[in-house]
Amino acid sequence: MVVGVWRVELHIPYAQNLKEKRSILQSILVKSRNRFNVSIAELDFHDKWQRSVMGVAYVNSDAKKAEDVFTSIRDIFEETGDVIIIREEISFYSLER
Repeated sequence: MVVGVWRVELHIPYAQNLKEKRSILQSILVKSRNRFNVSIAELDFHDKWQRSVMGVAYVNSDAKKAEDVFTSIRDIFEETGDVIIIREEISFYSLER
């Protein structure tokens, strides 16, 4: 079993307050969860209205599949046009018995 973890730092240039930021992020969260059955949450910068760090976790038997899912979720982030990816990091953890 492979656990893929994607940490992505975002800039949200059009958010003018925390309510707008949360609305933009909620849209991304719902689309990602519904399409790919991943765990996704905001990890940092909860009180900053133009920054966020999101964490995405996906479990599969194949690291390549996890990487493909992260790429597809990246497309969701980019298609909204409301966020800019500043930095990202992908890690894989193999859980063997």
